[in-house]
Amino acid sequence: CDLQMYICVFKCSLLLTHKQYTAPELPPDTPRIQLRLAGDKRKHNEGRVEVFYDGEWGTVCDDDFSIHSAQVVCRELGYLEAVSWSPSSKYGKGEGRIWFDNVQCTGKEKTLALCMSNGIGVSDCKHTEDVGVVCSDKRIPGFKFINTMANNVESLNIQVEDVRIRAILSSYRKRTPVTEGYVEVKDGGKWKQICDAEWTKHNSRVICGMFGFPGERKYNARVYNLGMRRKPSYWDYSVNCTGNEAHLSSCKLGHAVAAKANSTCEGGTPVVVSCVPGRAFSPTPMTGFRKAFRQEQPLVRLRGGAIVGEGRVEVLKNGEWGTICDDNWSLLSATVVCRELGFGSAKEALSGGRLGQGMGPVHMNEVKCSGFEKSVTECFFNKESLGCSHEEDAAVTCNVPAMGFQERLRLSGGRNPYEGRVEALVERNGSLVWGTVCSDGWGTMEAMVVCRQLGLGFASNAFQETWYWPGEVSADPVVMSGVRCSGTEMSLSHCLHHGAHLTCPKGGGRNAAGVSCSETAPDLVLNPQVVEQTTYMEDRPMFMLQCAYEENCLSTTSSKTPANSYRRLLRFSSQIHNNGQSDFRPKAGRHSWVWHDCHRHYHSMEVFTHYDLLSLNGTKVAEGHKASFCLEDTDCEEGIEKRYECANFGEQGITVGCWDTYRHDIDCQWIDITDIKPGDYIFQVFINPNYEVPESDYSNNLMKCRCRYDGHRIWMYSCHNGKTMTEESFPGLLNNQVTHR
Repeated sequence: CDLQMYICVFKCSLLLTHKQYTAPELPPDTPRIQLRLAGDKRKHNEGRVEVFYDGEWGTVCDDDFSIHSAQVVCRELGYLEAVSWSPSSKYGKGEGRIWFDNVQCTGKEKTLALCMSNGIGVSDCKHTEDVGVVCSDKRIPGFKFINTMANNVESLNIQVEDVRIRAILSSYRKRTPVTEGYVEVKDGGKWKQICDAEWTKHNSRVICGMFGFPGERKYNARVYNLGMRRKPSYWDYSVNCTGNEAHLSSCKLGHAVAAKANSTCEGGTPVVVSCVPGRAFSPTPMTGFRKAFRQEQPLVRLRGGAIVGEGRVEVLKNGEWGTICDDNWSLLSATVVCRELGFGSAKEALSGGRLGQGMGPVHMNEVKCSGFEKSVTECFFNKESLGCSHEEDAAVTCNVPAMGFQERLRLSGGRNPYEGRVEALVERNGSLVWGTVCSDGWGTMEAMVVCRQLGLGFASNAFQETWYWPGEVSADPVVMSGVRCSGTEMSLSHCLHHGAHLTCPKGGGRNAAGVSCSETAPDLVLNPQVVEQTTYMEDRPMFMLQCAYEENCLSTTSSKTPANSYRRLLRFSSQIHNNGQSDFRPKAGRHSWVWHDCHRHYHSMEVFTHYDLLSLNGTKVAEGHKASFCLEDTDCEEGIEKRYECANFGEQGITVGCWDTYRHDIDCQWIDITDIKPGDYIFQVFINPNYEVPESDYSNNLMKCRCRYDGHRIWMYSCHNGKTMTEESFPGLLNNQVTHR
């Protein structure tokens, strides 16, 4: 009872705070300023602090600046709080006057102008000392934009509490996602429409991008004019976007709108936008939403992201995938990537290999886009800029449409929000009920989809028993069975499953499917150049292959081979890198590792890699496998220490930024080609083939090479990571280089 009363009082206090929000009353002698965030942003809620005073925009010096000063700046701009601040013109050098220097705030001031400083306009700084801030994503509830300037309102950025597209027509209200409706801004705690008198398609493009849509389209205005029932409540200003902004807060305020006495704006009606969803989010008459996400453009892809619309940016050049260096990487360039792939504008431009490091070349550096390119490959870039490594790989997080998938799944009974029994919301007999998922066949791919759908990152484990996670008793019955996922689906309901015809001999409850999720995951990638450079052929006597024979590393015909005869082996080294964000560890704990007496070592994974030789039509003609007898850090990048070593029954694994090298002279590091006829073949290596250990990207676990064997010699060439051998051209890298050879 006391707890309920406390919750009630807490909610009421929040409500009162929300209602009572008013613009701060300032002393009469306070300088009237306006703020904005500018410069080379990587998120819309960060940037160089700029101050408008006396008809001129200027900056703030970083001397004596602190997180308390950043707090004042962010709250004055309508953000709930400051996250961090940056000195030394991180967001580029500003122009004009430096209005504030030696700023010292307590954090409670209502405006930056009330903080202690040298005085407005008094500074000995240069623009190399311009300060920047990062504000929280959340806005102050009830925040209302107040313009303190008599003129120059058009130079101010838009500051509102929230924005939405509200579906008006019944046909759009029933659709997910909402693609058409009134554009409304929340100002002073109230939703208001925008007058369309000065509205442009550039404004529509920005709004659609914010809500995860790559473009806008025309709509039937007559339907809205005829169907208007409620009297609109208009916002005080119009909007002025250029069209390449990633967020409305980067657009400028338009003219103040003079509303007529009958509450209609002069010569117009409320703004309506109609957005075009990307193919992955488009409903189709036969199948509903696409069951699994696929890239819309063949020249650009995202890798290593935990959710749809997030990942390291990779581009294709001359049949080889490579990365983009983060030098000058901005929200503008990131937005081009996002729209190209069927998403909206970029939510964040990530740098420093934040979503894992790629392999292969760095194809582009110092990318500079206008924001209207169809592809990032059309943007200008500097081909000659050297010194970029994969530690500087650029990545993006894109705005994606609100599909409501998170509301149809939950984890129950776990010790924290990242683990638990999987419970799904399904329709049964005309009503929605929660129930469990049958664990028959439940594995890593299914767990990956669950974690993605809930926005919890990657799967770290998939469980087929959940007796230790008692969920809601009412949700014990099984509502989904036969679930099989490819791993790319946006929702568990998009995976193959039995539908209404449930089959689950084990039942739900304690035998239901469960998951644990993690914000990071490893990512193993085989270095194709090492394979290509170390391949050779060896004829080895059978009496020296007894251990390999016992571990099934030879072809089946070897059982009939006399001890004094030979087997012909295709040998090579493999160098396996962990380019992810967490260490690769075998699923089995050391207590369950299997001791192999022949080789005197432990196996921590039953099968770590598959080695296959295929005919050109894809038929397997020879195979090998490599049990993970020793996962350890052979070597690491500079500055990274080895953590795993097999000696003395040590812990096994591969550290982030390290690699495990299996030399060509180790047993089973081969394919037995004794029975193979001369000809052309495809050689492939598949790491973690059973998906036993979750990774952030399985598409790079496969490596293929072309292979030619004449009966006496063997050649390995065109080795590459990925499933296909493509030789597509890359016109963007040929026509838009800053420097040419």
